[in-house]
Formats: sequence, structure tokens, C-alpha cells
Amino acid sequence: MPSSPGTDLPPPGLDSPLAAAVTEREGATVAMVRRALERRNVMLAFQPVVQARETGRVAFYEGLIRILDDGGRVLPARDFMAAVETTETGRIIDALALELGLAELARNPRLRLAINMSARSIGYPRWQRTLAQGLAAGPTVAERLILEITESSAMLMPEIVTVFMADLQRSGIAFALDDFGAGYTALRYFKEFCFDLLKIDGQFIRNIHADPDNQVLTQALVSIARQFDMFTVAEFVEDPRDAEFLARMGVDCLQGYLFGVPTTAPPWVARRAARRA
Repeated sequence: MPSSPGTDLPPPGLDSPLAAAVTEREGATVAMVRRALERRNVMLAFQPVVQARETGRVAFYEGLIRILDDGGRVLPARDFMAAVETTETGRIIDALALELGLAELARNPRLRLAINMSARSIGYPRWQRTLAQGLAAGPTVAERLILEITESSAMLMPEIVTVFMADLQRSGIAFALDDFGAGYTALRYFKEFCFDLLKIDGQFIRNIHADPDNQVLTQALVSIARQFDMFTVAEFVEDPRDAEFLARMGVDCLQGYLFGVPTTAPPWVARRAARRA
């Protein structure tokens, strides 16, 4: 059957100079990321997660990996994460983030820390070795480690995630479901996941004090968490009015610029440096 006119042509703009330039830039950024990982030009930035009713008290910190370019500047994750998420480079990023986080937990026995990972890293040998070595550093490391898995990542392989979580929870590790509400968690799997914490996606949190729709949606997410005995964390809290509203709603913890930006020099690192001086 003959094709209709134009069906064999590429989509408009696909081979344009602009598209080629964007592709070339993305390729250069990914190559820079790979070089940085080989040279271990990485660090963690720490952001506090505070108790909703006593915002002066930190419940735990989230450790966010930062990758540095050849000049020592931080590469924005949005410029490369989508391109590397499904590749081994993404797995190496997860392994390095875990390594840095476990080392910090070993150095600071009072710290509780959340580290991000993709469900794709569950069977990655380097990640598994890093976890085993880090947990051997001290008897309380496991119980102070929280592994964060995004909702979209968990739904890639729910059966595997469920078994993985149950195995590590027996050693004391906690799990957080990140960006809850942003993806498409099937409730039949949700009942089996047994996450310890639910982090409610920021799209429902911004301006919640004045947004009836977000109030209803967030209350529903909080109710689900309560039903399954999970703590709740509201992400991207930037307005005191939102913080007050969320505390009244019954959210357990708050995270966002209102309480602290991610920093490579958290309080305990500053104290450590002062002792060395």
C-alpha cells in the first residue's frame, strides 16, 4: 500500500540546527558527568526535614548528591538526570550517593539521613556492595538510614521493590516513598509496599493555605498514610502560612526552603571544622 505524502519524512524540526545543538549540548553534559564520577568530583548537600509542630527540631536530613563540572561548579541535575536515569551512569550516581551518606552516618552517630535511589539500582552489584560495607561500619547505621524511592521508580517493578524493602527493613533501614501523588501508584501494590514515610509532592503543597483543591487532595494523601501507619512529609514548604496549615492538618514533618536550603556545610560539619581549627 503506497504511503501518503510526507509520511516518510522526519517530524518537523527534528533535524533542525536548534535540535542538533540541544542534542550536542546534552551529550557534552553527560560526558562531563561521567568524567566527574570517574574523578569522584561529587559531594552531598544536606537539607533538614523538621517536625511540623516543633519546627525548631530536625527529624532527619536528606542528602542530595551534587556533581561538579571541570571548574568545580555544580551541574544542575535537570540538565542530565533524565538522560542518565536508565543507564549505568545513573546506577553509579546512586552508589556514590549511598557511599557518601553511609560515611556521614558513620562519622556522626546522632545523624539520621535519607538518601535517594532508583528502583533500577536494586540489583546493581556496586550499590549492594556499598550498602553492605557501610552497614558494617557501626551497629546503629542501618536504623539511621532512610532510603527514598520515587513513586514513579517504585512502580517500574513493584514486586521486586516490595521484596527488597522487606529484606532491608528487617535490618532496621527505613523507606520513604518520594513525590507521592505525582505518579500513578496502584493501590493494590501500595498496600504491599509498607513504606515508613510518605513524602507528599510539592505540587500539592505550594500555597495550600489558600488552595481548596490542594487542601482536599493533601488531606486525602495524609489519610492514606495514617491508614497504613506511615509518617508524612510535606515537600517544598516555602511559606509560613502553608507550614501552619499543614501542621493543623496533621502532617508529621516539613521540608523546604522555609526551614533550610540544601547545604554542603550543615551544622555538624561546621562544628567538626571548628574542632580541627
